[in-house]
Order: sequence, then C-alpha cells, then structure tokens
Amino acid sequence: MVEIVKYGATGRRKSAVARVSITPGTGKITVNKRPFEEYFSRETDRISILETLKLTHALNKFDVTVKVTGGGSTGQAGAFRMGLARALTLFDQENKPALKKADCLRRDPRMKERQKPGQKGARKKFQWVKR
Repeated sequence: MVEIVKYGATGRRKSAVARVSITPGTGKITVNKRPFEEYFSRETDRISILETLKLTHALNKFDVTVKVTGGGSTGQAGAFRMGLARALTLFDQENKPALKKADCLRRDPRMKERQKPGQKGARKKFQWVKR
C-alpha cells in the first residue's frame, strides 16, 4: 500500500482564513474546488502566492489544495500565502530561513477597526452642535 504524505497548515490575514494542504505532485493548485487562476483574478495576488513556491524551488513539486473563507480577495491571498509557507516549512525545515526573510511567515496584524458606541463609524463621529 502506498502512503500519501500530506502536509497541512492554516494562514490568516484580516478576516480571511485559509486551510492549505500540500501533497507531492505536479504543481496543480486548487482553491475552493476551482482552478487557481480562475479564483484569484488579480495578477498581484497570484504573484504574491507563487512567490513562496519560487523561494523554496517547489513550483511544480506539490499539488496544493486550499479552502479559503472570509475577507476579500487580497486578504484571502495573504492568508493563502501564509498557510502555504507554513506547510512548506512543515515539509522541510530548511525552507524556513528563506521564507522568514521574505516575510512569508509573519502574520499581517492589520485588522478592521471596530465601530465605537455613540459614533457613526470607527473614526467618523456625528456633527457636534453646541445649541
């Protein structure tokens, strides 16, 4: 019986969460059961995600399956990138220095600011009237 080795990791950015799993294969990338190029229509999002695979010289070595929820397209791309970097680190610890130097393993802490009570939004306030 052939054992299929699977590495999985979670990436987060803003309110997006990506569950990434990689298996040795031909380089096929699937996001929410759709092709990678179809799901991420922006070229910048695709480039930022593929950067992690290029840094580790694993562009056509793994089949990547991702389930992404929440946030917008750029947040999901950032979450995907982080999850992929974590999964590649689990596969081989020698990938960690290169990914760390490229800031692929650092979580982007920027979040949407909450709305405060008695205000119109997070920062915007109702107009003040003296009389």
